[in-house]
Amino acid sequence: MPSSPAFNTTAGVAVASATGLAVFGPLIGLSTAWIALGLGGALLGLTVDAAQLNGMGGHLLAESLPGGRKRLRRVAFHEAGHWLVAQEEHLEVKRVLVGTRGCLQAGLRCNGVTEFALPDRAQLSLEDLRRWSRVLQAGMAAETLLDGPPQGGEDDRALLGRIWGVSGQDVETAQREQRRARREVEQFLRSRRTEIATIADRLLEGMPPEAA
Repeated sequence: MPSSPAFNTTAGVAVASATGLAVFGPLIGLSTAWIALGLGGALLGLTVDAAQLNGMGGHLLAESLPGGRKRLRRVAFHEAGHWLVAQEEHLEVKRVLVGTRGCLQAGLRCNGVTEFALPDRAQLSLEDLRRWSRVLQAGMAAETLLDGPPQGGEDDRALLGRIWGVSGQDVETAQREQRRARREVEQFLRSRRTEIATIADRLLEGMPPEAA
């Protein structure tokens, strides 16, 4: 089983810290006992991260540091875009979560998610394919619109590829329709920037995307 990207990040930080401690510790007067203690702590941290946090300790740490709110706000923009377009397309959303801690508590290994009620059949009509193309690209489009080039969306692209892959449509049609959907959703979201930001703020506070 391959290591998770989050665990690789945590491991990389721990290894870099341990290396720096071993090299520069003696130069600044740290005793070998303190260096050994520091190395042991780094290894213990990796063990706890892998065993209890599913390799997501690095994300939890990053979100608690200065600048963590900005990082989570980008995630919130992404999920808000999904939710907003899903409402427009009348697609059911089961839940929206932002933040590694909340996702872990829900049993999910990620830092943000919008869960949809997936279609009950493999092959969709062309109009349904267009709707899903807009909804699944909405997160990346919202992220781009409010915070620059997207840093997420791999799962969205993978799911979109699977949906089109079993659709019976040819590759040229799939690519053309996805490009068209991206243009449509970008135009829609440009007119809803304030609403995206408001929804993102609610998600960051652990509230549902829609006001009661």
